[in-house]
Amino acid sequence: MNVNGTVAEGFEPVRAAFVRNFEVLGDRGAAVAVYRDGHRVVDLWGGTKDVDGTAPWERGTAQIVRSATKGVAAAVLLLLHQRGELDLDAPVGTYWPEYKAAGKERTRVRDLLAHRAGVPVLDRPLSPAEAADPDLGAAAVAAQAPVWEPGTEHGYHAQTYSWLTGELVRRITGRPVGEWVAAGIAGPAGADLWLGLPGTETGRVGRVGPVEPPAEAGGLRTRPKRSVADAYADPDSLTRRAFAAITPLPDENDPAYRAAALPASNGIATADGLARFYASLIGEVDGGTRLFTPETVELARGERSAGADRVLVVHTRFGLGYMLHGAASPLLSPSSFGHPGRGGALGFADPESGIAFGYVTNGFRKSVTADPRAQALVRAVRETLPR
Repeated sequence: MNVNGTVAEGFEPVRAAFVRNFEVLGDRGAAVAVYRDGHRVVDLWGGTKDVDGTAPWERGTAQIVRSATKGVAAAVLLLLHQRGELDLDAPVGTYWPEYKAAGKERTRVRDLLAHRAGVPVLDRPLSPAEAADPDLGAAAVAAQAPVWEPGTEHGYHAQTYSWLTGELVRRITGRPVGEWVAAGIAGPAGADLWLGLPGTETGRVGRVGPVEPPAEAGGLRTRPKRSVADAYADPDSLTRRAFAAITPLPDENDPAYRAAALPASNGIATADGLARFYASLIGEVDGGTRLFTPETVELARGERSAGADRVLVVHTRFGLGYMLHGAASPLLSPSSFGHPGRGGALGFADPESGIAFGYVTNGFRKSVTADPRAQALVRAVRETLPR
């Protein structure tokens, strides 16, 4: 396996773990980037651009990052709050009057960000074409009755987070959320990430697909708890219904899907773009602009939801839009905040160490919040830090 790129002195364990991901854990094509105090210290890539192809992964190859997109969507709303354009304690209906329907009039913006809105499912799922239409998606979630009283419990809004966040941004700014990301986040941070892939960038993006861990991974095959397995198997469970809010599942290699802007699931980024985005949240970055003030960083990583997740059926922790370090989604340390993408991608920032991390892959595993390949790289980064 040819692994390309560089690591700064002291970060050699990350390269070793990255190589092992290909040799033992079955990665087909992937990249990892790490920043420390705004400077890039790891920039590695290897394998093939397409999960089912032979062309090599190159510097600048990008992939769909699934739910790692949620961290970018959350940043838009927190930046609007930082600018004084959004009150986190205001009812969502203040900005989006139609959302007051069906018992949701008291849902606050912070409930939406912390997965406490109570609308992780749609009684009538949307087709992929309908899901890509922001008007249809917004209307569906606005009409949906909550399955718990908003603000009282939490459960992962796997798909509906797209229309909740996207429509709120559109109502406040008058701009589509993908346009806002390009101008307000990717541009200032100098990050290669997109929500709604432009036609000019399609050649950089590889094909993705499912992969199984190789037999030699042995004990690294993970088995979910019985309760979790049952929840995913039961078509009537909140778990299945939340992930099936778009039915059938979209073709993630379809150019039309990639061109849509679904803030819950279809952002596209390079590993460097994902890491650089998180680096820009917590400090100055080489050639880029700091996005979050220290106060906004504390909003992002302050615990807002913790305990039994009504959808994921495990204990999860959320700040305002970000997963926090815990057993369900281990990050670098208790100060970390970020977001995984189901089956592979991971991005996060760790303010105490100054680390920002991004991992993208074209091969998706069955894991939801803690992919073994990403976790191996996080452990390697932890090895490099002073003790």
